[in-house]
Amino acid sequence: MKLLKSLERKKVRNETGLFLAEGARLAEEALNNGWSPAYALAGMNALERPQTSDLLARMKKAGARVLTASEKVLVSVSRKDNPQTVIAAFKQRVTNLSDLPTDGARRWVALYEVRDPGNLGTVIRTSDAAGVDGMILVGQTCDPFSVEAVRATMGSLFAMPIAEASFEEFNTWRKNAGARMVAASMRGTHAHDKADYGQRSIVLMGNEQSGLPADVEAQCDELVRIPMMGKADSLNLASAASVMIYEVWRGQSYTGART
Repeated sequence: MKLLKSLERKKVRNETGLFLAEGARLAEEALNNGWSPAYALAGMNALERPQTSDLLARMKKAGARVLTASEKVLVSVSRKDNPQTVIAAFKQRVTNLSDLPTDGARRWVALYEVRDPGNLGTVIRTSDAAGVDGMILVGQTCDPFSVEAVRATMGSLFAMPIAEASFEEFNTWRKNAGARMVAASMRGTHAHDKADYGQRSIVLMGNEQSGLPADVEAQCDELVRIPMMGKADSLNLASAASVMIYEVWRGQSYTGART
């Protein structure tokens, strides 16, 4: 229990290589995508539900240590008054940048030093919904395995390849992949829907407060603006990223969309 509670801290997540996923739905998404469970903590009432009981059996078969606990313990681990009936600890999984496929038409999203885990989780969820091929976290970005980020992904974390790199490593990789890099910027010269995203494209989004440094923007193929009409002078990072991500997909006629 002490270990599971301590996974709210990045230091412990780094040392153990584990992170928390709250809820039976997230645990099932993780298993379905081949993630390895280490622990599963379940409320005693959850064992009475056949679906949850089957899930715990799957987790045990996959190597997890399955534990039962009172609601008081679940509250303590999740730090929520109304905790999920299943809280699992999974092994972290990060994709090597070189392992991201670069053949054919591809769409990626890169986040430069994003600091808000809620924003990060929401962008992961949007990227998954729009069929993005992978996400690259550039520089000192917040932890995608924090409790807040995992919650915000709503399970999309387990379906989205995520790589981490310095800007230099990332920029070298994207040039070798033949990808056009388009960034949203206050210094953009035209609207985002007028950009040439090309067959392989990367949407690059900057830090919530300071955006992208000038030397990073100088490496982009295009800088674009998202049009504004009201009194707001900017969009929330996750909202702006969603607009950009779906614009790239729209340019490909929403290829692959479910019907």
